[in-house]
Amino acid sequence: MIENYKALLKPEAEELQNRLTQAHARLFAQQMQMKDRNLPVLILFEGWGAAGKGTLLGRVIQNLDPRFFTAVSMHQPTAEEKRKPFLTRFMTQIPEAGRFLFMDSGWMSEICHDVLMDRMDPKTYKERIGSVRRFERGLTDNGYLVLKFFFHISKKEQKKRLDNLLETKNTAWQVDDFDLWENKHYDKCFETYDAFLEDTSTASSPWYVIDAKSKKWAELQIMETIVAGIDMALKNHALTVPLIQNTFPLRKMPKLSEVDLSVSVDPEVYKEELKALQTRLHDLHNQAYRRGIPIIIAYEGWDAAGKGGNIKRLTSALDPRGYEVIPIASPKPFEKSRHHLWRFWVRLPKTGHFAIFDRTWYGRVMVERLEGFCSENDWQRAYNEINEFEKELSDWGAIIIKFWVHIDKDTQLARFTERQNTPEKQWKITDEDWRNREKWDAYEVAVDEMIAKTSTTYAPWHILESNDKHYARLKALRIVIENLEKALDIK
Repeated sequence: MIENYKALLKPEAEELQNRLTQAHARLFAQQMQMKDRNLPVLILFEGWGAAGKGTLLGRVIQNLDPRFFTAVSMHQPTAEEKRKPFLTRFMTQIPEAGRFLFMDSGWMSEICHDVLMDRMDPKTYKERIGSVRRFERGLTDNGYLVLKFFFHISKKEQKKRLDNLLETKNTAWQVDDFDLWENKHYDKCFETYDAFLEDTSTASSPWYVIDAKSKKWAELQIMETIVAGIDMALKNHALTVPLIQNTFPLRKMPKLSEVDLSVSVDPEVYKEELKALQTRLHDLHNQAYRRGIPIIIAYEGWDAAGKGGNIKRLTSALDPRGYEVIPIASPKPFEKSRHHLWRFWVRLPKTGHFAIFDRTWYGRVMVERLEGFCSENDWQRAYNEINEFEKELSDWGAIIIKFWVHIDKDTQLARFTERQNTPEKQWKITDEDWRNREKWDAYEVAVDEMIAKTSTTYAPWHILESNDKHYARLKALRIVIENLEKALDIK
């Protein structure tokens, strides 16, 4: 791709300056337009060492309002960052609606660096490319403008710049060992970079190769590309995004109406089995921590179905230093202004830890769908986005366990009534619970569709029959134990 890019004809000095002045003025006006339209922009700068990314970043932002943009420089991941999924540190950086993010190096640098240092095999590289393509498409589908620039200079030009920087102490610090290695192995790096650009340049987020030999000319190329990209985004932002067919293997699941809720367990048997299962889970948690296996447990279910009690029996078996229960309520303003999965990416566990979500990312296809908090295109698109999100977690090595805690309408009414008539339990019942109950049938349709479309082989749904809470608690513990034993390869 680098070899085949068509270098634009560099204009004469006077024309270049005039166009540059116009582009800066236009970009400032566009920044306010994007702010007013609540459209976020992510601009990624990649390229050769000493190609001038930092300098040109400073020139691009010089006339922008600093209140509405952020510039970050992404280093190679730390040991702590490596305990999270590959995309986490990039996903957590994405800007809020109406803001710009300028990123100096990113996912390209990380992947290519690992390839060049022989830390990534072809299979992992292919998985990473898939992750990047899904990540970028997920952003653009959700209204983000993603612009990616690769700063290109020749081997000779790079060597000259590196030598100039190394001449004095004031600039020598800008050159690191990899820059020198890169120039020495320029052809190998060229091949790796070129392959990455080819593999990740798409219609919705193409790569732009910038001739960076002349910094002023490079600045104009970047500025005019950004201006043109924003113009297009302003025209297209209201268009419906095409839906993508699910490509992930699904498990056939029953509808809620087909689930037998009459199952129960004897109280004495419950006490005995609960203790044994919790003891077993405690031991397995220690092994999972030692092996660095992350565990993500997602709880959804009817109001008053017993999620809280179920979670409590689960966490009673765990080391409190190794888990977190994350209650999910309505998104806060700063969460609503980002991709709908952002608030879950930032709450993922470290390797060896449990993250237990009390309500989850499935709100998009339930409450947000039924209450009109998002468009039909948004929630229809979310099934595939969620499957992709969970695939990232599975590829990372996480155990993903999803519970739907199920009861019938009569049981819910009885529990609602008990809560309302018991002073110490009245905090558990709200007007919203009663309103949701009136929409039971609509919710059941939504839940059946959700389970059918997102019960993948790597993250299947488990329905917990919870008319008898004791039965549901034991079943949940058994499922968690079975998944841990499988991951730990315990026969």
